[in-house]
Amino acid sequence: MKEVALSEVKDDLSRYLRLAEDEQIVITRHGKPAGVLIGFKDEDDWFEFRLENDERFLKRIAQARESAQAGRRIPIEEIE
Repeated sequence: MKEVALSEVKDDLSRYLRLAEDEQIVITRHGKPAGVLIGFKDEDDWFEFRLENDERFLKRIAQARESAQAGRRIPIEEIE
């Protein structure tokens, strides 16, 4: 994770967006973290980011895990 001052990012946003494709960029204001710049190499990266941060999706995953732990599941052999 790279840390960059806001003034630098403002001066060359395109460059930092390209860099953010490979690592998150922490943007600082007056030396303190103020935000994170996350870049996407392609639409798949964008899709994954949206899933990982979608409350509805995360809630459904949690519910499915709870059901599985409670024994409410369908064996893979029964799925056609």
